[in-house]
Amino acid sequence: MFDPLFSLSGKRALITGGAGSLGSLIAHSFSERGAVLTIQDLEQTRVDAVKDSIGSDRSDVFTIASDLSNANNCESVVEDASKFMGGLDILINTAGINRRKPILDVSPEDFDAIVAVNMKATYFISQAAHPIMKASGGGSIVNLSSLSARYSYNTISVYAATKAAVSSITRSTAREWAKDNIRVNCVEPSVIKTDFTKSLWGEPHRSKWFDETTPIGRLSTPDEIVGTVIFLATQASSYITGQSVVIDGGILSGGDWDSYA
Repeated sequence: MFDPLFSLSGKRALITGGAGSLGSLIAHSFSERGAVLTIQDLEQTRVDAVKDSIGSDRSDVFTIASDLSNANNCESVVEDASKFMGGLDILINTAGINRRKPILDVSPEDFDAIVAVNMKATYFISQAAHPIMKASGGGSIVNLSSLSARYSYNTISVYAATKAAVSSITRSTAREWAKDNIRVNCVEPSVIKTDFTKSLWGEPHRSKWFDETTPIGRLSTPDEIVGTVIFLATQASSYITGQSVVIDGGILSGGDWDSYA
């Protein structure tokens, strides 16, 4: 039994990037709270695996395999999800990629590939969701941004720029669509300990650096992000829109100038 403020019972949710470490956990958490789901990702086998892990016989979980790097696919993904579920109340944009390179090594193809998924897909998926949500009385959109939107690291210049764009898109859509009872917020986590980021935390010197520069003393795990996503998707946050919620273990709270004493 869940607190009614955090209930997702009967809510129809589309999760992009739903086969990833965070997206799949969000899918499980939403399903446990009674949501009807459509899970999108690039490969059918991966989204089917997430559905099977929730329950292969579930009639309230749907899947879509589609490449969101092609902006023309965004509208069809939203339309198909709405047809499957009979509407759309919640959109969770977690789809994202990265190519870690120093700025001088980034090619135009690298740049365009990261922008296509991280920025353009978020923009055009949200654009396509708007009229469907508006027609049903409103909804909630939660975007996955990143701490790198405001605190960058080396080798992720393009990724950081796209995440700053996601935070900006969040504010713009929130402002324009508030009159339609559509709330838009985003989360800005620091590095989450997943397979996607293993090339960072898997290196001993980087792991040590993260532990020492994060006041809590470690990286986050996906389950420490999901609670905020649930909060922003439900009526518990009914008066919150246009906000970027930082989940960083205290990194932005400041530094310790005695740490080298």
